Amino acid sequence: MSYVLATSVNQRVITVDGAELRADTAIAALPAQAWRTRSAGDGAKGERLYDWARAPIRGLNWPTTGYWLLARRSRTDPEDLAYYLCHSPARTTLTELVTVAGTRWAIEETFQTAKGQTGLDHYQVRQYAGWYRHITLSMLAHTFLTVTRSKRGPRTR
Repeated sequence: MSYVLATSVNQRVITVDGAELRADTAIAALPAQAWRTRSAGDGAKGERLYDWARAPIRGLNWPTTGYWLLARRSRTDPEDLAYYLCHSPARTTLTELVTVAGTRWAIEETFQTAKGQTGLDHYQVRQYAGWYRHITLSMLAHTFLTVTRSKRGPRTR
């Protein structure tokens, strides 16, 4: 299963030459040419541009599939870094990994909206059946509101 998983700065990885390093140390060893500016998608204030770099690492099925340590660097504050562990087919491009990493923002935004508009977080877990019904109805209500809002068209004041 392919994934892009956010991780901490002190995550230990094994490089392709067998060295065990922290994520920040592995990324710091990359040359300056490894960084590329890519968009993580549209955000509330427009396009979210960051500098991205990746380093190949060893994983369970290495070298038949691709394992990467992906890093995102703020363009305004080079000290602001985020790290991701990735597993994907070996031919996966940096842009594809960035696209997947960028969807996290949209998913979190959707859950926040569902919590506020349909009470996704207003339940007390007593039994699985009750929890499952609540979550299902809440997500169905959120879907209905989203579809209804999209068919209404742009807002006019």
